[in-house]
Amino acid sequence: MKINDSIKQPVDLTADKIGVNAHKKTEQTSTSTAVTENVTLSTLSSQVKSLEVKVAGTEVFDTEKVDAIKSAIASGQFSVDSGNVADGLISSVKDLLNIQK
Repeated sequence: MKINDSIKQPVDLTADKIGVNAHKKTEQTSTSTAVTENVTLSTLSSQVKSLEVKVAGTEVFDTEKVDAIKSAIASGQFSVDSGNVADGLISSVKDLLNIQK
């Protein structure tokens, strides 16, 4: 298994944005009357947005630990404890079975 930073590659969406903006400009020039729309968001959407802001500032994983594991794998020093892996899998399956009941 190869571990690398392929997920961190940037995605270029400028072509799509340019096409959308150009389309909007032609629509605006062809219609002389302004159209306004009102949008009302539910309280649940406000709660989700506030949670999103809180989570955005926290890391999902420890980058230092990941880097240490990557270097251990690269140098051939990383070893897997099959007992811990098996215990973790059994625990996960038990949790999934309890959720389904």
